[in-house]
This record gives sequence, structure tokens and C-alpha cells, in this order.
Amino acid sequence: MTLEEVWNAALGEIELSISKAQFNTWFKGTCILSLENDRVSIRVSNGFAKEWLENKYHLIILKSLNNLGYSVKEIRCKVEGPQEKESQKSLGIDAVSAPIPQKEISPKKEDSSSFERNNQTFSQKETPFFSQRHNQSFQSNINPRYTFENFIVGTNNELARAACLAVCEDLGSIYNPLFLYGGVGLGKTHLLQSIGNTILNQNNGKKVLYITSEKFTQELINSIKKQTVDQFKDQYSAIDLLIIDDVQFLSGREKTQNEFFHIFNTLYQQNKQIVISSDRPPKAIGTLEDRLRSRFEGGMIADINKPEFETRIAILQEKAQEKSLSLSDEIIIYIAENITSNIRELEGALNRLTAIQQFHHLSHLTLDDAKNILKELISSGKKKVVTHQDIIRNISEFYEISSEDLKQKGRKKEVATARQIAMYFMRKELNMPYTGIGRCFGGRDHTTALHAFEKIKKLIEQDEKIKKDIHHLKEKLYSIS
Repeated sequence: MTLEEVWNAALGEIELSISKAQFNTWFKGTCILSLENDRVSIRVSNGFAKEWLENKYHLIILKSLNNLGYSVKEIRCKVEGPQEKESQKSLGIDAVSAPIPQKEISPKKEDSSSFERNNQTFSQKETPFFSQRHNQSFQSNINPRYTFENFIVGTNNELARAACLAVCEDLGSIYNPLFLYGGVGLGKTHLLQSIGNTILNQNNGKKVLYITSEKFTQELINSIKKQTVDQFKDQYSAIDLLIIDDVQFLSGREKTQNEFFHIFNTLYQQNKQIVISSDRPPKAIGTLEDRLRSRFEGGMIADINKPEFETRIAILQEKAQEKSLSLSDEIIIYIAENITSNIRELEGALNRLTAIQQFHHLSHLTLDDAKNILKELISSGKKKVVTHQDIIRNISEFYEISSEDLKQKGRKKEVATARQIAMYFMRKELNMPYTGIGRCFGGRDHTTALHAFEKIKKLIEQDEKIKKDIHHLKEKLYSIS
């Protein structure tokens, strides 16, 4: 067997022994450099992967190689720059047809000319894209720091990342529009701008614009005041890739939605790419016009969930490396175990540690140091107390049903399902007695609440839509507003 074949076989066994997130984080992109004298040398992309393979996963690697008949007693990892396509090829993964493109942990270093070109199109304040530079190219508002190479992939976001990569392969032809949704601080903006950076780096003259829905609304208002609405629409219609962030803020703005609808149609009919993000799926955006909701649902919808433990570990390690912050494994694990809601809070924890270490000129931090520094941040992120009124209010808003209709004895299917979900949450999250749940809904019998709980419990296993609704509602219920 060649070294490539040996490692492919070993990886096949390793993948069955650990979670997918762990495998994606630590083993994708690796390969055997040498196998001799009872020692195996493995190429990895960064120091964190070297540490984890040598100290955390060495036994599982030794076992997999020994099962293949190789008497290996020592593992050594060598750090080399990421070579994603070559790594994928060595693992037998076709870079185009692979259903879930994988992630190298170490960020790709951009050459200076690429950075300079991208940086010219980005400013901290979004500028109107039709404010043109001397070369008549659009102001893209794309931040060069956001790339696919420094985006950590896990089971929580792998579908969304794969869809974004597919869009870059052929703008306007696949997944158009692409609609990403998820909670605050989970990486939606990173993925959106990664698409923009990829297209700009291709030097194909494509016009790219990233803009928030609030900025879009403000520009429309300004064009109405200046009586330049036609110019406003013409400028947007010339874009090849339109990226709209936080589209939920268009909700309730009829004039803005109307103009956006026409711009959307013009771009779509010309096979121009549209990418949209929101904190919720299209159907859950209140007072959004049905025609816009229909357009959004006509493309590809991908959700981004909270990062699982292994992904949080990988994110913390990469961010620590970027900040030249040396942290022990126990500190990394402590943060990952206690900050679970979003990536932004993870980075905030590292920023706090970095500031304290630099201010006090500390050579290293102990676990007790980290606990003391982060005690306010971690205690403030604890699960908030939820009441049955919170559950009724959130479910009423989500399904656009009044609280009174939810409590009364109406039998419309959509109301009945929402009511059963509310009963499910009261039992699941609050552990309320079934009799108490019944009293919250017009004095219903405890058997009604019991039936609702069991029905929704089964539907979560059988109905993907109900499962996603429950997940989104739970996130919304415990979010700190």
C-alpha cells in the first residue's frame, strides 16, 4: 500500500470512532509524510492540530495503524501551510462534487496585492455603492478579513458553507436566491462576505455589493428625497452579486419591500446572484409581503445553528492563535463549556483575556486567572428564567397568531398545532404539571396537554419542519434581549 492508501484506510477507521465535527476539525487535510522505524510523520496545517493529534488523538491513530498491520509506537506531526485542494485529493474527495466541502483550520494567507485590492472596496461605514472610484468600479463594502479559509466548519454550519461555495462556482445558476438564517453571532456575515471576497479575487470584473437591509432602506429614502429613485434602481440592477444582510429589518416597510421586490425580480431574470441573510426563516418574518416570502423560499434555504463543543474548541484555538494568546487546554475547554450561544461571545472572552494579559504583562494565564477574568461574562450568559407567559408570547409571534386565539378553543389546524407546541414547551422546558398546562389554555383537561406533548414529541422525530420550528423557538425563547 502507498502512504496515501494507508492513511485513507486509517482515516476510515478513525472517522467511525469519533464525531463528525471532531473528524472535520482535526483530521481533514492531513496526510502521512513518512512511515518508518516505528514512527509515523503526519502533515497538519497548524500548531493546534499538531498538539491535538500528538497529545489527544495519538492512541486512536496508533490503534488504526496497528490494525492495518503497522507496528507504530510514535507519532510526530509536521506543520505545513494549508493546501486544501491537494489535501482533498489525497483523501479521495472531489473538490467539485463533494457534498460538504471541508475546512482547513489555518487561515489562508492573502498576498499583499489581493489584500490591497479588497481593502480598497471596504470601509467601516458602508458607502453607497454608486459612489464610484476613479476606475468606475463599485464600492463593494466587502471586508477582506472574511474568507472561507478562516471560517471554522462544523455540523452546525456545514450545509450553509457548502451552499455558499456552490454559489461561487456559478453565480446565478445554482441556489438563487441563497437564504441563510440563524441567530446573532453565528457566522452569517462571515459567510456572506466570504462569497463576495471569492468573487472579487477571481478578477472577473463582477460587480459585488454587500449591504444591510437598514442601509438599503436609508439609501432608498435618500433617493426619494432627491427624486433619484430611477437612478437608484438602475444602479442596483447593474450588480452581478447582491448580498443583503439582516433582511428581517425590511419587515413592515411597505415602500422599501416594494422597491426591493422589483430589484430582486430584475436581477433574478438576468441570472444575477442574490444572497440574503436573516435571523429567522422567511415564513417567520412578520409583515413580510407574501410575494417576497415566496421569492425567498424559491431558492436554497440553509440554517446556521449554535456551534457544537468541538467547533467551539477549534474556533477558540484559531482566534487565540490570531491574537498570539497562549492558552492551556483546560482554559480553552472551560470557555467552550461555559460560552455556548455564539461565536461573538467566544471572541469577546478571548479579547478580555488578551487585554488583561497584556496590561499586567503576564507570561501565561492559569485556569483560576481565566475564571476570575471571565466570571462576569460567563455568569451573564447563563440561561435566563422563562415563564409560561414567555412561551405563549414567543409562539404567538412566531406563528403570527394572537395570544387569545392560542388560549381559546379554536380548532383551526394552524392554531391547534401552535397550541400543542406551546403545551410541549411548558412541559419540556418548565416541567409544569399537565393540569397546570391545561389551565393556561382555557381550563382544558390534563389529558389534552398530555396528548399535545406526546404528539409534538413524535412529530419532532418525523417532521423536519416541526423540528426546525422547535429549535428556532427554543433559541428565541432563551435569547437575551
